[in-house]
Amino acid sequence: MENVLEIQGLSQKFGHHYVLKDINLTIQKGDIYGLIGRNGAGKTTLLKLITQLLIPTQGTIALFGSQNSHELTQALKQAGSVIETPVAYDHLTAKQNLAYYCKLRGIVNAKAVIQETLEFVQLDQTGNKKFKNFSLGMKQKLGIAIALLTRPDFLILDEPINGLDPLAIVEFRKLIKRLNQEKGMTIIISSHILEELYQVANRFGIINDGVLVKEISKSDFDRLSQDYIILETSQPSLASQYIQDQLHHQIKVIDDHTIHIFGQAHLINPIIQALVKADIPVDGIYYSKLNLEAYFTDLVTNTKEEFTC
Repeated sequence: MENVLEIQGLSQKFGHHYVLKDINLTIQKGDIYGLIGRNGAGKTTLLKLITQLLIPTQGTIALFGSQNSHELTQALKQAGSVIETPVAYDHLTAKQNLAYYCKLRGIVNAKAVIQETLEFVQLDQTGNKKFKNFSLGMKQKLGIAIALLTRPDFLILDEPINGLDPLAIVEFRKLIKRLNQEKGMTIIISSHILEELYQVANRFGIINDGVLVKEISKSDFDRLSQDYIILETSQPSLASQYIQDQLHHQIKVIDDHTIHIFGQAHLINPIIQALVKADIPVDGIYYSKLNLEAYFTDLVTNTKEEFTC
């Protein structure tokens, strides 16, 4: 599989503080890559480094096989980006904003390009409405439209669903999938809204305090996402031994009161009956399933890496 982006040993230091530390990351052609992290984790800094809005303290960034800073600058002509907030002019309409950027970028056949782009992001009916009067969802769509004018192969989006209402998020999700499937576009999206990223991305990079703690594909995550039953009991040692030896279920002891039993919801009643018969106390029992948010929380909670100045 062809790599669109390869990052090796990337670090960014502001003063004596590392904002990013030794990032190694790969995005393959056709990926929708979800960059997951809490606010302040380093997501925006990483995207700014990719787009040359910042110069890295150390490390390399190769986009479409670029070998140096000059080649990266040239490769970025094949990329579009919306970093932090869409950059558009408040007093202009959607069409006028796109016309301005077409002229700025020397795009030929601008009228046709503008119309096609507005239709694709569903802003072709906004008429004379000015950007300052757009909803947040419309502003995000126009930001993407501006990024799409050059027909990029790689799209970089920074927290694009932040603040959107549920309907706008659904529309955004559809737009991203269309860009990937119909235009063959490779996309990186940063967000702290994990469940929404799960709806669109096929690969995830989890960043915490400037460290990329995990890269995982959606298919690998789904294989890890076993159904399980949460058992709360005052005798976890006795319960865990009985469940393994007598009921033959796989388990994981979480703490001195909680056990995870791997299996589906229909096993709950037989487990309760067996435990009661064995005189093992059941304080609570219910079904659950690992989701991306729980996986992320567990991962960053157990990450002990710290930066050195």
